[in-house]
Amino acid sequence: MLTYERQREVLRQMRSRGAGKVNELAEAIGVSASTIRRDLREMDEQGLLTRVHGGASLLDSDVESSFSSRVTEHEAEKRKIGAAAAELVLDNSTILITGGTTTDSMIPALASHQGLTVVTNGLNIALSLSRLPAVTVVVLGGILRPGELSLLGPLGERTLEEFDVSQAFVGAYGVDASLGLSGASVHEASTDRRMLSGLSHIVVMVDSSKFRQRGPVRLAKVEQITTLITDSQAPTNEVESLIAAGVDVRLV
Repeated sequence: MLTYERQREVLRQMRSRGAGKVNELAEAIGVSASTIRRDLREMDEQGLLTRVHGGASLLDSDVESSFSSRVTEHEAEKRKIGAAAAELVLDNSTILITGGTTTDSMIPALASHQGLTVVTNGLNIALSLSRLPAVTVVVLGGILRPGELSLLGPLGERTLEEFDVSQAFVGAYGVDASLGLSGASVHEASTDRRMLSGLSHIVVMVDSSKFRQRGPVRLAKVEQITTLITDSQAPTNEVESLIAAGVDVRLV
């Protein structure tokens, strides 16, 4: 295998995993660990990935597709997931909805709720909620991440501490029954982890495609997940493992 062919295969393997460890990549491709280390070093210098201890992670732009393109991906499944998530929302409660296209799908179904306050770091979520005058919207501050329309950083994290959030509705780049939720951005990880820490009721909203990919950073452990809503195409073994771990899995 020529160098460029091997390095292309390295990227393919990493895109399917979200990241890559030297030994795992070496075994998958059938070369030595020293060869993989050399490839990762060269690819880091070329700006194709980021070298980290023990392996490498993909650049955010490589892992994530654009926000606008993701809006139409798995659209029917997201509508069903959003409707099911909205059924869990109680009137006169304060909830957190993180930014994302799947979480945005629950907004239309919130129109009939009374006395609802929504805290969010997603500008797309805030815009969708602006069409529901009965809902009080609190936008967390922070640094704008344009590709995701989300606000990040300690400003928003501190603001969230001022609210008694009863439920959090979150999406994820990837979900794994043993590892939990993973994200595509190392920049976003700190804010997402902080927002989810200490919350007693976390509802994860993911379509079945998220079970087939893994991001480079962990956002939440399985034990933190209260409910997971996904479509009926989710892998049976993953669903069963999540249920065994105490997660309320709802297929729509």
